Amino acid sequence: MTVWDDLQGQDAVVAQLRQAAQGEGLTHAWLFTGPPGSGRSNAAKAFAAALNCDQEDVSQRGCGECPACLTILGETHSDVAFVRTEKVTITIDEARELVSTAGNRPSSARWRIIVVEDADRMAERTTNVLLKAIEEPTPRTVWMLCAPSPADVLVTIRSRCRPVALRLPPAADVAALLVKRDGVDPAVAERAARAAQSHVGIARRLARDPEARERRLETVRFPLSLRGVTAAVMMAEKLVKIATEEATSSNDERDAAEKAALLATLGAPETGTLPPAMRGQVKQLEDDQKRRAKRSITDSLDRTLTDLLSFYRDVLIIQMGNAVELVNLELRSELEDFASRSTAEVTLARMDAINKARKRITTTNVAPLLAIESMASSLI
Repeated sequence: MTVWDDLQGQDAVVAQLRQAAQGEGLTHAWLFTGPPGSGRSNAAKAFAAALNCDQEDVSQRGCGECPACLTILGETHSDVAFVRTEKVTITIDEARELVSTAGNRPSSARWRIIVVEDADRMAERTTNVLLKAIEEPTPRTVWMLCAPSPADVLVTIRSRCRPVALRLPPAADVAALLVKRDGVDPAVAERAARAAQSHVGIARRLARDPEARERRLETVRFPLSLRGVTAAVMMAEKLVKIATEEATSSNDERDAAEKAALLATLGAPETGTLPPAMRGQVKQLEDDQKRRAKRSITDSLDRTLTDLLSFYRDVLIIQMGNAVELVNLELRSELEDFASRSTAEVTLARMDAINKARKRITTTNVAPLLAIESMASSLI
């Protein structure tokens, strides 16, 4: 097993990073880009492990078995920082802290590595804080930024980074990974990989959670019963409810565990009122969790709309002559009937309405229900 094993369908990227880890073409700043689910943060993590691998033989760097590889993959290595936000944006104070960390020499490894998994979630002012550190890097420091596309990062930043472009792996590769890594039944793995449209994280959740598969199927089937404005309003309410339930189900257990861990660390009494000093820290945690919940619902709603979009994508494929495989293969007969009652132009207009709703929800402060109701009315 090596650090590269989870990068299914990314042979060109693995070859590029292996070569750099062996000292050929290594530079101080890298920009990993690719659509959601392509594994850009996993690629950055694997690269960080390979750079600091304990193996003396450079051809064996990234062994996945030495202490350095294991601690980096587990995100516990002292010289490798992973930065991700579960809020709306990375703050300017967080960026300043990164610059300060990047200025320190590595304590035990070859390289001090900063992995920013959400580089696209930085405002221009925040990104400018990083510019000088990336422009004039400290010796032995490597920056790794991750974003959906180069356009999501300021040109002044991306011009100073070596690009690493990932693509969505084939569904068959994702299914094989689920079988090998998670022990999923091959038939379930194949269906989950196809339904997730090769998004590795989503495919894993669908493969392991029957309720998640049911919620997705309910979403995909909505257009089949869409008749009139009343049905559109009801569909909008249900879509928001599904997304909220999806986000809540993944957050509640985590929130409780985080609070329990904080109270244990603080030595809080099991009963009675918390001392004022402890209350402030608990309040800060709860505020952070609320911000995370807001982003989780937004992300979940975007994913729900992506599932809905897959219905119309399949309809369009049928209308255009079945050139590629359907995502929702088990609904073929219903999809064919639906496709026979409209045209490709109508389907494209409906897909455009969904994409506009996704953009409004993820980039503006519009109330999600209003955006979804407007979108649903365009699907009638």
